[in-house]
Amino acid sequence: MSGTILENLSGRKLSILVSLLLLCQVICFLLGGLFAPVPAGHQNILGMVCKDKPQRQNDTTFWLYSRGAGQCASISQEEIEQHYTKMANEIVYLFQMPLPRDGKQLDYSRWQQNLIGVLQVDLAYVSEVGLVEPPKELKLTIDARLAYRNKEDAPNDWKLYARSIEERYLDCHSVHTSQQETLYSCEMIPLFELGALHYDYYLLNLRFPIDTDMRMNLNIGHMHDLTLTAIYQNGGFTKVWLSLKTVLFPFIVGIMIWFWRRVHILQRSPALLEYMLIYLGGALTFLNLPLEYLTLGFEMPYMLLLSDIRQGIFYAMLLSFWLVFAGEHMLIQESPQKNSIRSRYWKHLSAVVSCCLFLFIFDICERGVQLRNPFYSIWTTPIGSKVALSFIILAGISAGVYFIFLCYMVGKVFRNIGAKRTSLPSMSQARRLHYEGLIYRFKFLMLATLLCAALTVIGFIMGQVAEGHWKWDEDIEIQLTSAFLTGVYGMWNIYIFALLILYAPSHKQWPCANSNETSQSNENIVAAAANEEIEFNNLPSDTNPSEISSLTSFTRKVAFD
Repeated sequence: MSGTILENLSGRKLSILVSLLLLCQVICFLLGGLFAPVPAGHQNILGMVCKDKPQRQNDTTFWLYSRGAGQCASISQEEIEQHYTKMANEIVYLFQMPLPRDGKQLDYSRWQQNLIGVLQVDLAYVSEVGLVEPPKELKLTIDARLAYRNKEDAPNDWKLYARSIEERYLDCHSVHTSQQETLYSCEMIPLFELGALHYDYYLLNLRFPIDTDMRMNLNIGHMHDLTLTAIYQNGGFTKVWLSLKTVLFPFIVGIMIWFWRRVHILQRSPALLEYMLIYLGGALTFLNLPLEYLTLGFEMPYMLLLSDIRQGIFYAMLLSFWLVFAGEHMLIQESPQKNSIRSRYWKHLSAVVSCCLFLFIFDICERGVQLRNPFYSIWTTPIGSKVALSFIILAGISAGVYFIFLCYMVGKVFRNIGAKRTSLPSMSQARRLHYEGLIYRFKFLMLATLLCAALTVIGFIMGQVAEGHWKWDEDIEIQLTSAFLTGVYGMWNIYIFALLILYAPSHKQWPCANSNETSQSNENIVAAAANEEIEFNNLPSDTNPSEISSLTSFTRKVAFD
């Protein structure tokens, strides 16, 4: 059996390798902290109120906009309060994105990748009509229309992007009461989500039609204020993120090819852990592939969904690898058959795959439908909101339970190693020092694995909360910093890069392919075998044979036995 590089690499070379990898890790954190802005930005846009003709309610070629020639005339708040019920079908609330800044008209960039809109509704109930308190489950029907245009288009050349009649449920509470009316502020409601930001400008027209036959928007009162929060990925962060992926991608591909070639030089089939390492490298390569560059030239509304799928595959492979990695080093060989070793993991791996599959189904139920209708959201109904929130909570709990179980497995590995170390004093000094060094190296690698797992779980939970708090409108607000995101992403690559190097078969154990070196290599192997035999023969006569077998098992286990 050949040893691994972790087992045979000299201490000086290993120190240099670890120092370089730690330096790369620091650079990844600094890259996000010094050069990248915050990952996401947002604008709060107050809706402008315009009056339209009722016969144009179904005309998707006519648009009301707030800036440029031909903009609509606004309606005063007093007129709305006095005649809201009569003129409700004529009122249009419009939002033109993005907002200008310092007198300059801004435009969206394709580097910003995506756009999410959530709506804040403030209602007013006039005391004269007796509506002073909204129902507990207030259903709001919205005729939502989204249009787009580019900088070279005329100001009125808006084109339809999507239209949908949507229902949202409002949860409101009183904020101000006067003799004339009572004001209510409602929780934010998700309105739309675009998986690609392909155009320069977007325009949103909202209508809240009243229909007595269909009992549509009858108990709404009138809209006092509508505020749209437009959330987008910052273009500067996208550039730093893609630069990091572009640099890391060829390194992982190159080290995978190098690792697999060294495995195939051996006169044996690859071991289970070697297969897991190459699968993990493949999942990371798929995640590193900078497909986002294509969005700069093509409209790809499915990019958000594709990114979630890529990250889900990587998470599933990484979590599965850690279970096998810890299990293969528990040094418990109840059965020498390889099939029994593999069968130990099917329960744990099935749990990981099932959790990732459920999260994928949840994601496809929302973002998959949004490819056809960007106004759709699973958070729109009370039941859907509870189910979605339950999925996020269960995902966070599952991640925490997984980390606790992984800590238990690593602790068990350390206890087993401690039990094996009792056999070391009976060995020669050279062999004892070799095995002690190997144990310290392995313990350091396992602690690095726990650190990587902890940051991965923390990042996953924080990401779920940061993405969801806009939709469930809680006071919990977690801002994922650019340094944390680039640091964790770089950590995944550095960790897997290190594993592929350290667990590659060592060339010191096989003959060199060069014919000029074959003779010398064979002499070295014969000498090494003789030294091994002498050292075993020099063991004390009272050495327990089971201890020798245990130590042999230990070295073979680390070397992918």
